[in-house]
Amino acid sequence: MTLLEWHDLNAWVLIWSNAALGLWFNAAQMAPRLRHRAIWPTTVVVQATVFTQAVLGVLIVNRMELELDDMHALYGFSTIIAVGILYSYRSSPFIRDRQWLLYGLGSWFVMGLGLRNLYLH
Repeated sequence: MTLLEWHDLNAWVLIWSNAALGLWFNAAQMAPRLRHRAIWPTTVVVQATVFTQAVLGVLIVNRMELELDDMHALYGFSTIIAVGILYSYRSSPFIRDRQWLLYGLGSWFVMGLGLRNLYLH
C-alpha cells in the first residue's frame, strides 16, 4: 500500500472508531452499567488514529512534494486540538459527572472533522 492509501484507510478507521466510541460514551452517560474500565484504553487507541493520520499526512506532503490545501490542514490540526481539549477536561471538577457525555460528543465531533476533511480533497 502507498502512503496515500494508508492515509485514506486510516481516515475511515478514525471516522468509524470515533463514531462507535461516541456511541459507547453517550450510552454510558445514560446507563452507568456501560461505564466499563475498558472504555479508557479504547479511547487512547481510537484517539491515536488522529495522530497517526497527521503523521501520515506530513509524510505524504514531504515525500510527494505536494502542496497542502489550507482547509485540509485546518481541519486536520483542529482534530488534534479537539483531542487535546477533551483530554484536558477529563478531570475537571465541573465536568466530572458529565465526562461520559463530554467524550461522547467530543468523539462525534472528531468523527465529523474527519468526515469533513475526507471530502475536502
